[in-house]
Formats: sequence, structure tokens, C-alpha cells
Amino acid sequence: MDDITFVPALAYRDPKAALDWLAQAFDFEVTMAIDGPDGDSTQCHYEMGYEGRGRIMIGGEWNESTRSPASTGGVNTTNTHVEVTRDIDAHCEQARTAGAQIVMGPTDQFYGDRVYRCADLEGHHWTFAMHVRDVSRTEAEAAIGQPIHAKNWA
Repeated sequence: MDDITFVPALAYRDPKAALDWLAQAFDFEVTMAIDGPDGDSTQCHYEMGYEGRGRIMIGGEWNESTRSPASTGGVNTTNTHVEVTRDIDAHCEQARTAGAQIVMGPTDQFYGDRVYRCADLEGHHWTFAMHVRDVSRTEAEAAIGQPIHAKNWA
């Protein structure tokens, strides 16, 4: 994981409950756990990965500007995107069974991914995608009627 450049950090009212829920709903695994002194969730730090890839930091609401959507009336300013390598429809059903609010069910996209979107137990928004077919830039541009400027897309 040394080559990861961007690492999202999400705040939860109850970060330890979030760890358990994220593992159950999305198959994430804890890769680092630092509990706050005397169980203080404002001073904890956790990291999770998925299938041995990626990293996301999970913590508590540690200052006035770091809040869970559950503490802001559901307001989100980010969406975390996760690439999955197995059956995305089954992944979505697992998330639904765990209590995720499915915002958009699995749908094939013009760029070759199958995608679903959901909100977690505290309202963080997630997008899960699985590559299902290769699409040329020309084909994608034709599908949306717009030019695509991309450095590494043939």
C-alpha cells in the first residue's frame, strides 16, 4: 500500500461500530487500529482495506469541522469510490442486507463498469464499481455525445 497517493478519511459518531458494519456490509478489513485513551473516540485512528488493496481511514468526530453526515442532517461533501473484483450484484445485496440504503442499484455504465451507490449506517455515500467490459474512448464519446479528455484512455 506504499504507492497510494490519496487516502480518504471518514468521521463517524461511533467509529468502532462503523468498523464492524463496514466489514459486514462491504467486506472491508481492519488493517490498523489505534483506540483512543479510555475509549475516547475523538482520539482513535483506524484504517481499513478491501481485498488487500486500498486504504481508508476511519475516526471519530474529533473537532467542530470533522463530522459524520449523521451529525449534519445527512450532508455529504464526498463520495468514496471502491473498485470490486467479484460479483457486484452480490456485493450490493450483502450491503443491503447489512442495512445500507441503496441509492442506485447495480447498473451498467457507458464506460464499461457496473456500478451501484449506497449510503452507510451514518449516511456516508459510497460507489462500488466492477469492470465488466472494455470500452474505447471513441465508443464512450459516442455514447454520451461529448469529448472525453483523458491522458491514458485509448
